[in-house]
Amino acid sequence: MAQSLPPELWSHIFGLAADEDTIFYPGLPTSMTQSSWARSLVTDWQLRTPRDLINMVQRRSYATKKSIISTCRSWHCLGLEFLVRYLFFNDPSKLRSLTVLLTSNPSLGWWTRRLHITHFLYERGPSLDDFEAALTAVLIQTPNLEIFIVDWPLSRAFGSIADTLGTHCKNLRTAHWHVPAELLPKVIWALDALPLLVSLAVEFDAPLKDCDMLTLGSAQDVKLHLPNLQQLILRGYSAEFIEQASGWSLPLLRSFSFDFGNKREDVPDVLPFLGTHGTSLLFLDLDCIPALDIRTILDLCPLLTAFSFNLDWKIPPIAHNADTGDGSIVFTNRPHEHIAHIGLHGLLFAFGVGLASAYATPDPLSALLVQRTNDKNFAALTKASFPRLERVRVLSPTVLTDLERADGPQGSGMERWERWAGMCESKSIRLEDCTGALLGTLPQEYEEEDEDEVEEDEFLEDNEYSYTDDEEPARPGGVGLSELRALLEECRRMSEEREDPPFALTYR
Repeated sequence: MAQSLPPELWSHIFGLAADEDTIFYPGLPTSMTQSSWARSLVTDWQLRTPRDLINMVQRRSYATKKSIISTCRSWHCLGLEFLVRYLFFNDPSKLRSLTVLLTSNPSLGWWTRRLHITHFLYERGPSLDDFEAALTAVLIQTPNLEIFIVDWPLSRAFGSIADTLGTHCKNLRTAHWHVPAELLPKVIWALDALPLLVSLAVEFDAPLKDCDMLTLGSAQDVKLHLPNLQQLILRGYSAEFIEQASGWSLPLLRSFSFDFGNKREDVPDVLPFLGTHGTSLLFLDLDCIPALDIRTILDLCPLLTAFSFNLDWKIPPIAHNADTGDGSIVFTNRPHEHIAHIGLHGLLFAFGVGLASAYATPDPLSALLVQRTNDKNFAALTKASFPRLERVRVLSPTVLTDLERADGPQGSGMERWERWAGMCESKSIRLEDCTGALLGTLPQEYEEEDEDEVEEDEFLEDNEYSYTDDEEPARPGGVGLSELRALLEECRRMSEEREDPPFALTYR
């Protein structure tokens, strides 16, 4: 059977079974990307974030590939390069054994299109800087690399890694970097050498030295032209990056996400950036605690179809009533004709659950003020301001997790949830949580997962995958119809589970 089909067809079938279209999609997850519920060994349910989900897909895909190449000798020969199309690690020390493998078989690196080093130890474990030589050696041997994602923080190693990417990985389409803020000049020079980038995410940690001492040097005069960049995600101390990017040429930029975390001071001024690039944006995500000028922002971005902001923002009323000290909240100066999807950050105090509820007990006035702001802002989500509005999504995984643990809203939170749900239903707007389900649909109401599937997921979560040349011995003989049917069934199952990417990118 294996000999009766051309290698190209087998390769296509293998790619479907291993979910490669999801793994090699150049777009990065946004706040609107759906999370999902899963059984947990610690609690009844846990929420898997989009980052958790893509890691699970990669683990499952690698397990599928191992099964494929272990089926028979023919599939083993066809699947060896297929095995290294993407490299996924949660332990950077394995980069050294990968270097040995690629050095012993240089042709394998030619097939690699994705390299993802995830950070599962958070602030514990070794520094990725300790593996600088191994990582640069891997990059040198993977000239067709298209996706490079590093969740581990980089500091002194970033310079040599960026130089290697610019010299040896000219086809790079997607990058995710995590660096201290003072390395912005090196980030700019790295971007200057990677004109094919389609998606970029940069997380800036607090600078290691005084902010007043930070200088860009010659990078300040660089006017970047990134003709293919369509998605930009910034987190952390990104004020200087945003200021510089206001003068860059980003003709295809369609998606911009900005996450300032829990910081309240020195919030970046996004208005000049949006003044330059906002007219072409289709997706805008602004997640910060200080309120921004939402009406001006929406005027600067007339083509948006999806918009996310913090519902805790205290928005100035458009008209002030001198008698009551109150005024109506309106999000737009004129109706926004294209926005169909709105995401809501914040809302920790809205439903009377979680740590926010505990903190509100000794200081109920502060909680009441935030809840009053939430009510006013939610009431402003009208068809008058957003004629095409179809969906409002509560984006916080923390809010949904707290609701699950408390078995639903508590106290005044229940009345608020019912009122908001009624308002949306009367306007034919779907009110969702971060999983895409109707807000208030807790996982106990879902059909329970098949036990075999749960056990498989737990097995995959507990396994660490490294790439060595010690593969399982190939089985003798050919491939029968039963193996092919099983492989096609895996393709169909993957296709049914897959959700459409949250933001469609076009690239060549």
